[in-house]
Amino acid sequence: MNSPIFRMLLLTTLSGLILSCSPQDSESGGTVVESTFNTTLGIVEIMSMVLEPAADSLWDNAGWIESAAGYEELYPTTDEGWDYVIAQAAVVAESGNLLALPGRALDNDAWMVYSQGMIDAGLMAMDAAKRRHEEDFFQAGAQLYSVCRACHQSYNPDILSRFVEDDAQ
Repeated sequence: MNSPIFRMLLLTTLSGLILSCSPQDSESGGTVVESTFNTTLGIVEIMSMVLEPAADSLWDNAGWIESAAGYEELYPTTDEGWDYVIAQAAVVAESGNLLALPGRALDNDAWMVYSQGMIDAGLMAMDAAKRRHEEDFFQAGAQLYSVCRACHQSYNPDILSRFVEDDAQ
């Protein structure tokens, strides 16, 4: 019973048995993986300690300012500077994932749209920074600002009025 046909039949049978014993997702046919997430850090901590510093670093390194001292471009001028904003853009993108996790997501509606918008803006900023394309990098920052503002308007309007009041003083 050492024939090639017997070995092929045995291998096929064993493979079938192994696959049939694996947990399956009924819709996709893939293996189901149970995941748990430690969401000890709340939304406020994610925003203030992770997302805000990364977003600020993108905004601080894009565009230009004109003052009495003259015109100054804010874009990175070295490879290290561009590498830094690439990393910060990755933090922004991954923050969208962090905020969309079960246990953090406030709903499966607008919250998820804003989380995806943050991911998209972060990835856009990464791509633009890798290409050293200043205008696209600036536009990614503008897109991120729009997403943040819309989300705050929907979920935390008090934060917007705090900034308006600060600007008025």
